[in-house]
Amino acid sequence: MPRKHKDTRPITDSIMLNKFLNKLRSEGSMGERNYAIFQTGKVTCLRVSDVLALKKNQVYDDRGRVKKEVFIRDKKTKKQNRLYLTPVRDVLEDYYEWLQDYEEAHPYKKLASSEWLFPSSRRLGKNKPIAENSFYRICHQVGLELGVDWIGSHTMRKTGAYIIYEQTGHNIGFVSNLLNHSSESMTFRYLGFEEERKEALLDQINFNKF
Repeated sequence: MPRKHKDTRPITDSIMLNKFLNKLRSEGSMGERNYAIFQTGKVTCLRVSDVLALKKNQVYDDRGRVKKEVFIRDKKTKKQNRLYLTPVRDVLEDYYEWLQDYEEAHPYKKLASSEWLFPSSRRLGKNKPIAENSFYRICHQVGLELGVDWIGSHTMRKTGAYIIYEQTGHNIGFVSNLLNHSSESMTFRYLGFEEERKEALLDQINFNKF
């Protein structure tokens, strides 16, 4: 069974992230799909359930180009969410072309014909997206091969949030808004920063002074 998201961590080292992405992309016949899923989740900071629920007509226009604006409703919070896909546009447009090529070579699998952005390659005839448990196992196995046991499907969302947090000068309010969290403290807990934050504050205190 997949771990709960609190047991997974963000990838906070760029070398490790590149190793993970390269391995994820190169392993198995569905590597391009799995890579596109992770990159989409990382950039949008969506929950894995919302990433896998995306449909092609939400993301692409009739020419296979990524739309400027994508609106969804989060499954968990029921809140409206506007997706900004420009940072992952090239990945998704390359993925669109890969889907066409893959279906041409494997016409019985109908991946390009599926309504889902990230269709399953095993649930033939059922027109389903890849299952959350399946994507968790894929990510976790790649993590194990890299020597860590804390990578799962929620890692993409946490990694994206961590990158944004670092590159916006630790703007936790902005990150909290992107994650659709109800409070900044919730975001600190989600990213595993709660203890780090306490330690950083305690390090500033002079315990010999009143």
